[in-house]
Amino acid sequence: MSSLKDKNIALGVCGSIAAYKIASLIRLLIKQGANVQVIMTRDAAEFITPLTLSTLSKNPVLIEYYDKKTGLWNNHVELGLRADLMIIAPASANTISKLANGLCDNLLTATYLSAKCPVYLAPAMDLDMWKHPATQHNVQKLLSYGNTVIPPGDGELASGLVGEGRLAEPEEIIDFLLSHLNPNLPLKGKKALVTAGPTYEAIDPVRFIGNHSSGKMGYALAERLQQLGAEVTLVSGPTALQTPKNTVRIDVQTAQQMLQACQQHFADADIIVMSAAVADYTPIDVAPQKIKKKAEDFSIQLKKTTDILAFLGSNKATHQTLVGFALETENELENAKGKLSRKNMDFIVLNSMQDKGAGFGIDTNKVSILSKSGEIRDFTLKSKAEVADDICQVIVQHQQLIEQHS
Repeated sequence: MSSLKDKNIALGVCGSIAAYKIASLIRLLIKQGANVQVIMTRDAAEFITPLTLSTLSKNPVLIEYYDKKTGLWNNHVELGLRADLMIIAPASANTISKLANGLCDNLLTATYLSAKCPVYLAPAMDLDMWKHPATQHNVQKLLSYGNTVIPPGDGELASGLVGEGRLAEPEEIIDFLLSHLNPNLPLKGKKALVTAGPTYEAIDPVRFIGNHSSGKMGYALAERLQQLGAEVTLVSGPTALQTPKNTVRIDVQTAQQMLQACQQHFADADIIVMSAAVADYTPIDVAPQKIKKKAEDFSIQLKKTTDILAFLGSNKATHQTLVGFALETENELENAKGKLSRKNMDFIVLNSMQDKGAGFGIDTNKVSILSKSGEIRDFTLKSKAEVADDICQVIVQHQQLIEQHS
């Protein structure tokens, strides 16, 4: 039986070109057995007709506090209390700002302020609007209130730009809701922080110090953790990979930026998986202009970057599971054990550049998982998705042990 069956859903629709997708979302919600009450902003009615959504939901669409045609008062308090679930999709930058700051100038925002049920927001806006610090600040405020944000997709936008800001597809929204509402998922209610990909340390505006990491392992882990019920924040270095479904992605370039992102989200995380290939050194001085080829010899003075994993290990709480990675070319086991101990990790995932089919830029990996207790689990060559599953099973078991002893 669907966890959405017989749920009363207040579906808020804001003014966005993405409103056309809501017809499909309503059909899918009805198919799951939900009862859908649509509440639109005035601007939303310019993008899709209330008649369309009323026909699909089998309920009158509500826009105003007072319906002049019927003479009925649409009671926002009653609407908020009746709902088992509130979904706002598409959630525009304008409405997100209002909700974050308690502004109440239409039926939708009033219903939100009256709702006692879980609230899910699916943002939709242009790339620059989504990335603007004001929008991100408002999103963080909404998250701090206990709301849940369904991450926007990545792709071509109405403006012609390409990037984050697309409304999640209706099928993705349904999958996200079912995942959150399924009480049997082993990581339900847990928050996970995952790092992935390389860092690029600038030499000048054109050149950088980097590595060959594709991010595939970290992205596979983020996807699998989300499937197991965790709320996942993915801090990603430069990569061409698509954001995993229902995952909040933070893009960074440098080791310092990755550190800052991890510091921001570390305290809230139950699970931290540091799979990024972070640069150990960065140039002391970055040339403001492209360096010309003149001298026969050229040197760059480097300084150490902050060891992110060591920082997190030294600040790790008892409820947290910390997993790191070690890619080695010699003395693999000895080096991994040393790193595991020095950086206070619970587990370290070891892979060797000597193993065929393991390492950067490919779809397979061969790993061993070392635990703080001294246990070593060796795995055969597998796809990175399968390796992610093996690692996540270890994480699930560790989290269950933590709960048993808490």
